Amino acid sequence: MENCLFCRITRGEIPSNKVFENEEFIAFLDINPINPGHTLVVPKKHADYLFDLDDNEYSRILKTAKFLAPKIQSAMNSKRIGIIVEGFLIPHVHIHLIPLHHGGELNMARAKSATPEELNEVAEKIKKMVNKYE
Repeated sequence: MENCLFCRITRGEIPSNKVFENEEFIAFLDINPINPGHTLVVPKKHADYLFDLDDNEYSRILKTAKFLAPKIQSAMNSKRIGIIVEGFLIPHVHIHLIPLHHGGELNMARAKSATPEELNEVAEKIKKMVNKYE
């Protein structure tokens, strides 16, 4: 997409703090990091949603994230690398890799308990959809 922020970054029209690039993906630092080293892994080919990718593209972006995670972890001396995929702000597939030093840094404070009944209801809805396509 011509006006997509991440497409413009991948084309070099907008500067970024790139930490990795190959023919298919680019990784650069988030300008609003949760923690220093917060990196975005972005496919160069535009797609709006992670699950819009074909199986091979999906595997390759996750393998790229897996490849980068220990490098970011080591560089930032973090205990773990957290991963977030949501994509509401910018409609272009991207994986957030966030260095973590302790629990709660991915804002788990918003989590709330669900009753067994609520969990069962949601699980059944998901299973129904999964089984529909098997």
